[in-house]
Amino acid sequence: MPLLNKVRTALPAGSGAHTTAPSLLRLRTALTVFFALDGFLFAGWVVRIPAIKQQTGASAGDLGLALLGVSAGAVVTMVLTGRLCRRFGSHPVTVACAALMALAIALPPQTRSALSLGAVLLLFGAAYGGINVAMNSAAVDLVAALRRPVMSSFHAAFSLGGMLGAGVGALVAGSLSPTAHLLALTGFGLLVTALAGPVLLRHPAPAHTATPHAQGRRLDGRARRLVLLFGVIALCTAYGEGAMADWGALHLEQDLDATPGVAAIGYSLFALAMTAGRLTGTFLLERLGQTRALVAGGTTATAGMLLGALAPTVWLALAGFAVMGLGLANIFPVAVARAGALAGPGGVAAASTLGYGGMLLGPPAIGFLAQWSSLPVALTTVAALSAAAALIAYGSRHATAGA
Repeated sequence: MPLLNKVRTALPAGSGAHTTAPSLLRLRTALTVFFALDGFLFAGWVVRIPAIKQQTGASAGDLGLALLGVSAGAVVTMVLTGRLCRRFGSHPVTVACAALMALAIALPPQTRSALSLGAVLLLFGAAYGGINVAMNSAAVDLVAALRRPVMSSFHAAFSLGGMLGAGVGALVAGSLSPTAHLLALTGFGLLVTALAGPVLLRHPAPAHTATPHAQGRRLDGRARRLVLLFGVIALCTAYGEGAMADWGALHLEQDLDATPGVAAIGYSLFALAMTAGRLTGTFLLERLGQTRALVAGGTTATAGMLLGALAPTVWLALAGFAVMGLGLANIFPVAVARAGALAGPGGVAAASTLGYGGMLLGPPAIGFLAQWSSLPVALTTVAALSAAAALIAYGSRHATAGA
């Protein structure tokens, strides 16, 4: 059976071998908190996009251009974060980026034009990109030390945080202004960072030497191609996550006449389905194996997004969003974990950059397509890329089975 979600790493006999089980448990708990915080803050921002769009008077195309600020800031930072993690460690970088993200989330409601919105989203995107690469690098190190396939559980925390953040946003959408809501998230984010951050700062990342990258050896061409392959799979599926985050609520409100509260529930349902799928990810992957899990996930996400984008009623669209969440649940964390198993932190950075690049570049692309055609038609591109991920996974089954 393919060991898709098992990071096959042995601890060295040196300092990393003396990391105690309680220390690893504390690290896992703190890192889980940061994954959840990331999802919570990001969801808090995305559910207020319709209100901020109205506040700035931006068209769909202008909003798509402004959202490119998130993409640009994140992708540039992702390229640099791997170097920062190697120099300072993934734990301090995670804490610093969490604090920056909490501060930056208060800025979008202060803008009054698409141009100024795009400018402040550069900073928000830089923090978001940095924390995601740093957290995933730290998670791969911890998975190797634990010798347990728990990568999906960290991403389940992100999804749970997103679900809670969207749920809170739905509750306060009618009573709190975007300014008050996002400022409250700033205070909450800084408080959580102050409480969980010291645990990461006191404990260095567990050391391991199983990968060629960790041992200082250059990767061969086949390993580099496989890392790229997993990055492309992550990109195709993360595109759907970004689309749901930035355009799901607007689609329900604008095209299906949903109320702001019901529209916010759309992302919450999507995040809930992803959380459920990721919590059962280890179980499913151990029994289905790599190819069948990825193909089934991509196919399910394709069907769900077609229903969500083209359904004539709000409730059918909500059902489609939930099905898509189940389909996408484990594809991204599995792709990042496998890239890390092949190439260490460098593989994580490469796959994460491609993956989150898809998450962040997808929404602006959908905005431009919506301006040219319509938002429902633009959202069908999510289904197309989910199908592409399934085809890539199936077509590369022989190459990855023994990797």
